[in-house]
Amino acid sequence: MKRDLQGRYVTISTVGEKAEAFVPAPLPPVPPVDWSADLREKFDQALLALGRLDSVSLLLPDTSLFLYAYVRKEAVLSSQIEGTQSSLSDLLLFEQEHQPGVPLDDVQEVSNYVAALNYGLKRLGEGFPLSLRLLREIHTELLSKGRGSDKSPGEFRRSQNWIGGTRPGNAFFVPPPPEDVQDCMGAMELFLHDQPEHTPVLLKAALAHVQFETIHPFLDGNGRLGRLMITLLLCSEKVLKAPMLYLSLYFKTHRDSYYRLLNEVRDTGDWEAWLEFFADAVTDTATQAVDTAQRLMRLAAKDTETIHGLERSAASTHLVHRALLERPIASPKWLQEQTHLSAATINTCLQHLEQLEIVREVTGQKRNRLFAYSEYVAVMNQGTEISGAV
Repeated sequence: MKRDLQGRYVTISTVGEKAEAFVPAPLPPVPPVDWSADLREKFDQALLALGRLDSVSLLLPDTSLFLYAYVRKEAVLSSQIEGTQSSLSDLLLFEQEHQPGVPLDDVQEVSNYVAALNYGLKRLGEGFPLSLRLLREIHTELLSKGRGSDKSPGEFRRSQNWIGGTRPGNAFFVPPPPEDVQDCMGAMELFLHDQPEHTPVLLKAALAHVQFETIHPFLDGNGRLGRLMITLLLCSEKVLKAPMLYLSLYFKTHRDSYYRLLNEVRDTGDWEAWLEFFADAVTDTATQAVDTAQRLMRLAAKDTETIHGLERSAASTHLVHRALLERPIASPKWLQEQTHLSAATINTCLQHLEQLEIVREVTGQKRNRLFAYSEYVAVMNQGTEISGAV
């Protein structure tokens, strides 16, 4: 459905030239979303897929065993959209005492994303609402270290930014002037809190994501925080018990369509085309996540059965295997801390797991060795390979 311009353009003067900045109108859209039969069907399918995904968390032996890698996969994908060259394996190695050879700037950025997501979930769990204050706090975590840490973490921007191009005059898109950011974000916060009217959560997530990306309220980290906001909103409104939905892979794969549709919403008000894309993203991603969780459960069950055959060493090796389900690249020292087994027992268990081809040593060193749960890492790595980075 085509509408009028979804906001207004204002002429700004910055870095020695004039440009047109876009100030979005408050949500919800006017006139309201046109729920065609096709669009309603897509949203119904997306909600069903989310329900199946949420139910998987009940089937997992221990959700926390799988969330460690799930959260990190999302962090890698979201950062790759911004141009980082860090893989999931890089991040897992980085977290094991900053292993040499890992791209530090890139992987620090990804590590910050993990910290930001965990911080947001913790605050929501404490009963704190998804609000401007919480978004600023999460942004502080997102830019706490490394690249971007000099870009005013946790503060709405006080200068003009732009997307694409070398300056505002040739940019792909110029967000609102800094003096309009607070008002725009205040209106978005009201929308998140169901003012002026209640909005179903999946529709709210789809609309608010566009609005946040349009406002671009921070000097850096807007794309990552805008994608993170989707997950946090679904968790805060209890659609998902755990953060297991990763739209970043879909957005990365369909990058051209993603940016085109965001721009068409602003210029033509075609929210329905964006909503169809968003619903497809949720359905596809949730379905893939269910498949991944089921594959990991089958892998864990298969390897557990194999370890049973060790007889005398089985009990200790099961403990090490369970720890590796939580952190699929780990050091013997970390495994010892998690299992409370002796160093000698840990080494014996790892030797058994190597002989069973369940784990492999990845450093090639005599000291400071690391062991990877190879097949587990391979399943989680799908979609995060560097050759697919954008």
